[in-house]
Amino acid sequence: MIVTRFAPSPNGPLHLGHAFAALIAHDLARERGGRFLLRIEDIDGVRSRTELADAFRADLAWLGLEYEEVAPQSSRLASYGAAAERLKAQGLLYPCRCTRAQIAAAVAEKGTPSGPDGPIYPGTCRGRAVDPAGEVAWRLDMAKAVALAGPLEWTDELAGVQRATPEIFGDVVLLRKEAPASYHLAATLDDAADGVTLVTRGMDLFPASHVHRLLQALLGLPVPLWHHHQLLVDREGRKLAKRRGSGTGLLGLTELRLAGEDGRALAASLRDRVLPAGVFTSEGLDRGL
Repeated sequence: MIVTRFAPSPNGPLHLGHAFAALIAHDLARERGGRFLLRIEDIDGVRSRTELADAFRADLAWLGLEYEEVAPQSSRLASYGAAAERLKAQGLLYPCRCTRAQIAAAVAEKGTPSGPDGPIYPGTCRGRAVDPAGEVAWRLDMAKAVALAGPLEWTDELAGVQRATPEIFGDVVLLRKEAPASYHLAATLDDAADGVTLVTRGMDLFPASHVHRLLQALLGLPVPLWHHHQLLVDREGRKLAKRRGSGTGLLGLTELRLAGEDGRALAASLRDRVLPAGVFTSEGLDRGL
C-alpha cells in the first residue's frame, strides 16, 4: 500500500506552498488507495509552537484533506540518539565545535567549493581530538560513509533512477548543537518508522535525497520511492517561504480560513496549478482564490 506524508514544522504559519505540497501528497495516496499521514516536525527548539500545530490541523481540514496523524518528532528523540550511536560505533560521526564564523573564515581561506546547502564544510574538526562533551555538532564523515555503503541508487517517480551522490554535500551535520537531530537524520528515520513508501516533497529538496539514501543504507532502513514536485512560486519566481510571510502579497492559510474563505475552492484552484509544461505559479492566488 502506498503511504505518503505531509510533515510541517510549527515554526511559522502554513502558506499556499504548504497547501500545494499537502494536496499533492494527499491526492497521490487517495488516487492509489493508500494512506496520507500528518507528522509534526517539532524539534526546532523554542521556535516550535504548539498553537501552530493546532492551526495546521485546522488548515488541512479546511482544505478538505483527510489524514492520519502520527507521532510528532518530539516523541522520537530516543530513536535519533540510537541511530547516531550506531553511526558513531562505525566510526562515521565526529564532533565539531566550529562556529559559523569559523567555518566561513576557513571556507574563504581554502576556497572550498559549494554544495546544495552552500560552501562545503572544509573538514576542520575531522581527525582532530575534539572534546565531545557539551555543545557540539556531530558530522558524518562523508568519504568514509560513501566508501562503506558502496554505489547506491534511488528512484524518483518523475525524474527516474538516480545515482546517489551524497558527497556533493560534504560532511553534513546529523546532530545539531541546538536540536536533537538534523533534518537529514530525523526525516529519514521518521519516514522509515511511519512506513512511508512514497516521499513527496518539493524539487528544492531533491539533492537531500542523495544523503537520505546513504543513511538508509548505513542504518539498514527500507528504501521508498520519491516524488519531487515543482514548487509554487511568487511573482518574482521565488519559492514561497514562512520567513517572508505576507510580504509576498500572499496570505497564510490560517488568515484565509479565519477570514471566511472557502478552503475547498482554494484546494481546487491549487490543483489547477499543475500545467502540462510543469510550470507552477501563485499568480492569480494573491488572496488564495
